[in-house]
Amino acid sequence: MKNYVIVTDTACDIKPATLQAWGVEYCSLSFQFSDSEKVYSNYDMEVTEFYNRMREGGTAKTSAINADTFEKEFEKYLAEGKDILYLGFSSGLSATFNSGRLAADALREKYPDRKILVVDSLAASAGFGMLVYLTVKERDKGATIEEAAAYAESVKLNMCHWFTVDDLDYLKRGGRVSPAVAFFGNKLGIKPVMHVDNDGHLINVSKVRGRKNAIAALAKALGESAIDPAGGPVFISHGDCQADVDTLAEILKKDYNAEVELVTDVGPVIGAHTGPGVLALFFVGKER
Repeated sequence: MKNYVIVTDTACDIKPATLQAWGVEYCSLSFQFSDSEKVYSNYDMEVTEFYNRMREGGTAKTSAINADTFEKEFEKYLAEGKDILYLGFSSGLSATFNSGRLAADALREKYPDRKILVVDSLAASAGFGMLVYLTVKERDKGATIEEAAAYAESVKLNMCHWFTVDDLDYLKRGGRVSPAVAFFGNKLGIKPVMHVDNDGHLINVSKVRGRKNAIAALAKALGESAIDPAGGPVFISHGDCQADVDTLAEILKKDYNAEVELVTDVGPVIGAHTGPGVLALFFVGKER
């Protein structure tokens, strides 16, 4: 294996055991509920418990990773004589990537003989996780750290993210829809279909009536945009709605002969902003 370490953060929504199997290290974003002073890392609470607390009215807020945390994590590997490639959560959604960049800048002075490369994924959840996965595959094929970083930069805007949510109130809290849109949308069963754009922002693309039509719209996005619908990687993330995952996977298989390679939970750090019932589809497309 090449003498460098790929480091990411938990906004990629890939479980620690999977990251370990991929040979990837990570730093964790955190969250807490408004009625408690306890701070959790992204993997400290089971996602079912997290979403049940949200369904019961709990409100969670999230925190980016600070530069000091990144410095401590990076320095462990630099002190061992290893270089670092950090793939970070979209700068369009969090200050986390900037913290990683600042830590890298500081450590380059302390370890002038080591390489510390950073890539802003401009991605979130398992779309970000897919970028990590594909970069790991390049590393495992023998890519140098420079080649792996260049690869990640070259494909990151092909990581397609398509989301829908079950309750517009969570998007209202984050300022992504107005209170009026959330109220009437929930009353009328209107479901947004969203994606992450080239600047790493979550954008509302369209609205459909009902959950069934929203799930169908996600599948249609793959059919219209994927480079290789039947052969490319397909990931699904969800906020405690496994039945909808199964429905989406069935449509993808039936209509496009697409196999889902990985199903992940939308973790608390992302789920705090999207709520229970979020469903997301990720694939490699011609463009975002």
